[in-house]
Amino acid sequence: SLMMNAAGQPRKEKVKLPSCLQGRQPNSIPNKKIEDPVAGKVNTSSLATTQQHLSGFHLIPPRVMLGVLKEGCTYAATVILKNVGVNFSRFRVKQPPPHTGLRVMYRPGPVAGLQVELEIEIFAMVIGGEGTGGLQEISYDIEILTETETLLLPVKANIL
Repeated sequence: SLMMNAAGQPRKEKVKLPSCLQGRQPNSIPNKKIEDPVAGKVNTSSLATTQQHLSGFHLIPPRVMLGVLKEGCTYAATVILKNVGVNFSRFRVKQPPPHTGLRVMYRPGPVAGLQVELEIEIFAMVIGGEGTGGLQEISYDIEILTETETLLLPVKANIL
């Protein structure tokens, strides 16, 4: 029961369901769905009974941890944006501000049942390095705007 904890005592706070059980991905913000007159409905019998969404993207890996970086050097990591839907979908990346040192390189266009690689590039630079003890943490959520939701890709690094 959700009213009792594992010890059989009444819960003090409400149980929060994980986002995967709420019908959305972690680190994503659902968009208000606008009915697309061009996109037709899929009436295949095998898909008519499923409860999952027939569109969407998955990020592999869901977060980028770059570790300790040397100031003045450029580093890169690859993230795969996989289309898990039936129809082709479009996306675009909201580029991070220049002071973060981050840049996302990708080829725009529809992703039809495939995947696309996003190249996350960071130029390690320390801003206001006085009194930081020689180590500065960079943390930024890159926004990937799709037709159905906004995916957030957390990027973290420590710069020496």
